[in-house]
Amino acid sequence: MFNAYGDSISAASVAKKNIASDMNEHERQSRQPADQATLPDDIGEELSHIATEVIDISDAPPRAPLSPDEVRTILMSLLLTMFLAALDQTIVATALPTIGRQFNEFGNLSWVITAYLLASTAVAPVFGTLSDIYGRRVMITVSLALFTVGSILCAVAPNLTVLIIARGLQGLGGGGIMPVVQTVISDVVSPRERGRYQAYFSGVWMAAGLLGPVLGGVFAEHLHWSMIFWINVPLALGALVLLLPKMGKIPVFHRRRKVDWFGGVLLMASAVVVMLVLSWGGNRYAWLSPAIMAMIGAAVALAFGFVWHARNAEEPFLPLPLLGGTVVPYAMVAGGCALGAITALTVHLPLYYEVVYGLTASEAGLALIPLAAVSTCGAAIAGRTMARARHYKRVAIAGTSAAAIFGAVLTVTTLPLWGLLILMSLFALGLGTTFPVSVVSLQNAVARAQIGTVTGAMNFFRSLMSSFMVAVFSAILLMALGAGISLGEHRGPANAIPAADMINAFRYVFGAATALLACAALCIILMEERPLAGPSTPAERAE
Repeated sequence: MFNAYGDSISAASVAKKNIASDMNEHERQSRQPADQATLPDDIGEELSHIATEVIDISDAPPRAPLSPDEVRTILMSLLLTMFLAALDQTIVATALPTIGRQFNEFGNLSWVITAYLLASTAVAPVFGTLSDIYGRRVMITVSLALFTVGSILCAVAPNLTVLIIARGLQGLGGGGIMPVVQTVISDVVSPRERGRYQAYFSGVWMAAGLLGPVLGGVFAEHLHWSMIFWINVPLALGALVLLLPKMGKIPVFHRRRKVDWFGGVLLMASAVVVMLVLSWGGNRYAWLSPAIMAMIGAAVALAFGFVWHARNAEEPFLPLPLLGGTVVPYAMVAGGCALGAITALTVHLPLYYEVVYGLTASEAGLALIPLAAVSTCGAAIAGRTMARARHYKRVAIAGTSAAAIFGAVLTVTTLPLWGLLILMSLFALGLGTTFPVSVVSLQNAVARAQIGTVTGAMNFFRSLMSSFMVAVFSAILLMALGAGISLGEHRGPANAIPAADMINAFRYVFGAATALLACAALCIILMEERPLAGPSTPAERAE
């Protein structure tokens, strides 16, 4: 029907009608129920060539034929699976000194964390796309298997080099877990009901962020650092035992097609180079050094190569028109800005607490709880609002706008510690409303056979945005305070910095966070508010 991506919305509408007719004919000729049959190649190809985001209320996926107990079991296993991936991003940090002492090597110790982050970021879009091709069951099994094998190899690593390689393997599995889990949820519950479950996932990330450093320190000090990795094995096996028996009942929306491996490799390579630039720039190398400039040039060349290939490939790894339209780009930018703001603040606020308020390192860690925990409350409020309200965007618009206002207050005033913690809690409450609204809106806006692809792309963009904003906030502080302190690992004369200088420097940091939330609010305002598939709201039933 289309040899290239559609030229207009009207053309896309005609295509959708023809495809719907073809799908109905396919269902009549098939012995399988529609929600358990993979799409034929010709129908799937036409779906992939429609320029607009392809879902409306009539195309909404039906509720999965699962009992409430089965849904709860699936959710518990998914939450446990996501907890594993989130925990391993933070649990290793406090054990690094112990690991360095055992292997008597400290120069490359940071690669234990960097290898995991590089691998997990690079493969997020790959696993999302592959789940649309080979199915969720296969990819969640592969992700957990890679994660478990990587954990075992980390635990028995005889030297630091093997540990770094094993962490990379573990990151491959961890990076696949997040997009596949979010995609499975989209198969199990309707978009209208999905928001409240996104709040549970936010809670899992918050719990992992808070418990990770504590558990890592306890294991390293009182048991052995290898327990950080051994604990993953029973948890991963338990998640598989809970999940796999139920996966057969989840509707199947994937479509077998040729895999564009070359496009996937280009995307992963560009991501790895970008992450290395963000990790090394201003730390190992100066930002304007030949090494960093060469890496930036390589990243740009790889990115252009990927775009050119995606525009010319018959079935690209990541269809670029999927990232366009009136929903997806705004949802991705809004979520990326919110996550970038909270991640960068979490990394840098302990330094502010220590210098300005005289807190110890452990007390500064506890002072981060309002920022992390209350954002989960904001996500829960937004998720429940989405299940009831017709105009579900309003809660996120109000939340992000309020967060921007609270951030602006922080830039112009200095508060006592209790006042700062209250204001940071309100800031986090508004920020948290972004996550369920952006994720559910994005998934609701694409065809069912492309949810994994767009979810993987979203996680990829968010990871890059988080790393980028951490680097930006560090650069802001270094420019304001001078280069005499290493912000990333809190080395250097931090205690010698006058509190007044730190307060003035953080005005720019809070200003940057304010700008990010203002951008998130603007994106949500501009994003089209499409009807969410699922049970109607009371207001809609009244009409």
